[in-house]
Order: sequence, then structure tokens, then C-alpha cells
Amino acid sequence: MRAIRVEGDGTCIARARHLAAGFLMRVQAEHGLPVSQRAMDLIQLVVSELVTNALKYAAGPVLMELRIAGDLVEVVVWDSDPVLPVARAADAGRVGQHGLEIVMAVAQGFEVQREPVGKRITVRIALLDDLGGGVTGRRPQ
Repeated sequence: MRAIRVEGDGTCIARARHLAAGFLMRVQAEHGLPVSQRAMDLIQLVVSELVTNALKYAAGPVLMELRIAGDLVEVVVWDSDPVLPVARAADAGRVGQHGLEIVMAVAQGFEVQREPVGKRITVRIALLDDLGGGVTGRRPQ
């Protein structure tokens, strides 16, 4: 497990992605768990989207935690804003605000929990690609 406090400007988003990549490399090297390149890319994308949204909408600190749960990686982001995020309806003409849609489309699991202070978002991403060659994930609802 790896947990960090994320603060600052846009460079902290890149730092969070870098920490996620390092975490996954350690998972491979130290624990022998396979991580596909697709999973590496998707986890960094999810980290980027969740941390960006937390920094944009919440006043105060943002905490990110990465952990292994079987054959999945859980990306957990906590922020101090109690407002729960809602995926917007698909709109090809809309510029921006597609982050949550993207995260939900690539995740095997997505949940939001209201906390005594703020909220916690947990996203689960498979370490390996679907053996049948299909794209894993689910559609936003």
C-alpha cells in the first residue's frame, strides 16, 4: 500500500502519476504480480483524473492511496468536498468535463462514499488485460 498527501499546483498531478507508476513497478519487482502496460497506463490516467478533480473542486488537502486487492489495483482519493460527483450524460459536443465518464468506462469497480468530512472515491483497475483480448471496464450508468 502507498498513501500520499497531494498538494500544490499542476505539478503535483504529474507527481501523483509518477508515484502510481513507481508503486506498480514495485508490485511487479517485489511481489511478482504481473501488471500489463495497459493497466499501467489506465491507472496513471485514473490517478490524473481523480487528483485533478479533487484539487479543482475541494478546498483543502487531497489524499491518495494505492493498494492491491487480489488481481486489482485500488486507487482511493479522499478530498474535503462533501459534494458527490455525478457523471454527466454523454455529449460529443461538450468540451471538457469527461473525466468521470472516462474513469468509469475503464474501471472494474467505482464507488463514492461520503465521509464525516468530505468524500472518498475508490476505483478498481485490473492488473492484467482480459485474456480473451477484450477491453475491460464498464459503461457509465
